[in-house]
Amino acid sequence: MLRQNTARRVCACFLWLFLTLSGSLLAEVKTSALMPPELLEKVRKENSECFACHSAEGLKTLPQDRLANSDIAKLRSLLHVPSVFFSSNHGLMECKQCHGQGYLDFPHAADAKNNLSPCEECHAVKVLRIEQQFDKSVHAANLKDQFTCSTCHKPHVDLIASKLVDPRKIVGQDNRHCLACHDSDLEFAKFSPLDKRTNHKKSRPDIDSIHEWLPNTRLHWKAVRCVECHTPPGKFLSHEILDKTKAEKKCVACHSVENSLKSRLYRHLVSEEVERLGFANSVILANTYVLGATRNHLIDSLLMIAFAAMLIGLLAHGIGRIVARILKRRKNNG
Repeated sequence: MLRQNTARRVCACFLWLFLTLSGSLLAEVKTSALMPPELLEKVRKENSECFACHSAEGLKTLPQDRLANSDIAKLRSLLHVPSVFFSSNHGLMECKQCHGQGYLDFPHAADAKNNLSPCEECHAVKVLRIEQQFDKSVHAANLKDQFTCSTCHKPHVDLIASKLVDPRKIVGQDNRHCLACHDSDLEFAKFSPLDKRTNHKKSRPDIDSIHEWLPNTRLHWKAVRCVECHTPPGKFLSHEILDKTKAEKKCVACHSVENSLKSRLYRHLVSEEVERLGFANSVILANTYVLGATRNHLIDSLLMIAFAAMLIGLLAHGIGRIVARILKRRKNNG
């Protein structure tokens, strides 16, 4: 207990030092800095025409002619936040690159939504690899025809992990995708398959009950992504989502020096921190305390030496008392 308390105090001191010296995490350089100003201005101008209707501010100032020819209730469900979109993965693209046919005229064509450019039009190589992974997933086994990229990924909002950098933001974004369905009866019902016995849609399993084996379940969901456990082990994440029978349940997968978080969730952080501070998992120490992962070998060695010195001291003290008692008896008997 003494050794554990000492180790925690020392780790807390190092954490304070790390945060003081490092400040905020390294921010990702915005891609817009690489675009010619005239092209960036063109994209913003083109997209502002779309946000003239498809934003909360645009809806307030909608011209009367468009107001009269718009389905306001439907339009309210298609509003976006310009600042969020501009900072997203697709924020430097013109809306019409995906929303082309049927969207250039107003009112938009009735079948315009059916003419959206598919993701593979830009991401052909990535989609080919992802499809091979997805075909092995639990989602493909039950819902292959209902799933598209945008079922989970929000093209007007999401950022790739290498741009988010901060693990808390990565976890927040990715877990929202999973929990949006698996923690909502309404959303789950949209994809739930039919139960062949009752001919009714299957009800949503209670995810808290399913994860009873995991201590502090909801706290884990704030610190790590669902896919850390529900994808095959490896350096990189996969779109092969595993069901509960195949998911990772070994605590040491994360709670160890050589843990999977270091090469997955935290891989976008600066690796030099490990060398600079000496901690095997300094990036984890800066964000959360993962028992068994935030280890410093020098501190371990010093604590072992101190523990050994304490044992030697106790042993020497005990032997000294025994020797003193024997000498005292001899003196009294003599």
